[in-house]
Amino acid sequence: MDASYFIGVGREALWVLALVTLPVLIPALLAGLLLGMVQAATSINEATLTFVPKVAVVGFSLVIFGSMMLGLLSDFTLSIFERIPDLVR
Repeated sequence: MDASYFIGVGREALWVLALVTLPVLIPALLAGLLLGMVQAATSINEATLTFVPKVAVVGFSLVIFGSMMLGLLSDFTLSIFERIPDLVR
């Protein structure tokens, strides 16, 4: 095994990581941005006004995208386990 094999596995792992986290991070970011703009416009500085909606958005996005995220992770894990015999040779 040479270094390019492990770099390829690392690149694939980072790609899977990005695909798994983005469906949760982007809605949370947009909710935080929108709520921050509302707080700035109304001069209300209450921490729970941003925390509760963000938790709700993250929970909703996990319900929507959870099966896709779990499928990506399980496919990647299976492909890693299938590559183990190649590493031993």
